[in-house]
Amino acid sequence: MSSSLLFISVVAVIGGVAVALQAQLMALLDRGMGTLESVFITYGSGGLLVGLLMLALRGGNLSIWHTLPWYAFLSGAAGLVIVAAIGFSVPRLGLVSAFTLIVAAQFIVGALLDHYGILGAQVRELNLQKIAGMLILLLGVWLTVRS
Repeated sequence: MSSSLLFISVVAVIGGVAVALQAQLMALLDRGMGTLESVFITYGSGGLLVGLLMLALRGGNLSIWHTLPWYAFLSGAAGLVIVAAIGFSVPRLGLVSAFTLIVAAQFIVGALLDHYGILGAQVRELNLQKIAGMLILLLGVWLTVRS
């Protein structure tokens, strides 16, 4: 494994750990205050922190926003849906069941985006191996969520 692939993999694992921790923290907020309030606190504090970091490190690079396709800005709305879905589902299903459903949906939609090159994704065609993997994943979803 190359050092750059190892570094990228470590960053992905750190992101996965952060997602699980954030989900449990949001579950606490959701149970205590409600879903909308937990989303507001999560996005509000995160937005404030990244805004301060962006200004401190680079001075901001927002001047080229108009060169991007309009639908790229739907990422903020998608983020709200993600955070709300996590905050709502984790306290009701538990971390394992909620994330099993969330990750399975990510894999399937990701495979479709890759296969068809949707939203600028590099085309990576589906093959029998990937389809078999997703079927096994769906079996895992069924086994995890039904118990």
